Amino acid sequence: MKKQITIGFLTGIIANVIGVGMCMVIISFLKGTSVSEVFDFYLKTGNAWAVLTLGALPNLVLFFGFLKFDRDYRARGVVMATFIAAIAAYVLYFN
Repeated sequence: MKKQITIGFLTGIIANVIGVGMCMVIISFLKGTSVSEVFDFYLKTGNAWAVLTLGALPNLVLFFGFLKFDRDYRARGVVMATFIAAIAAYVLYFN
């Protein structure tokens, strides 16, 4: 049980990191700039929380995928990873 939750948690964190990377690449493509310029822009303006929350969208796919294949404990781990991302975004927003 604990192993399955840990696997789901790590999968959720990895999906969140990949989601943030995808958001940065898409935004840089749309703006016609480099990824590092977009990253610096969001850090300077204090809007890194927005990219972090958008990066959590792949967790939605993981969550329902795990539920479809009866991996309930892994889905719980994905929810935990999403809560961690939400708390991090909250801290970034109000800091």
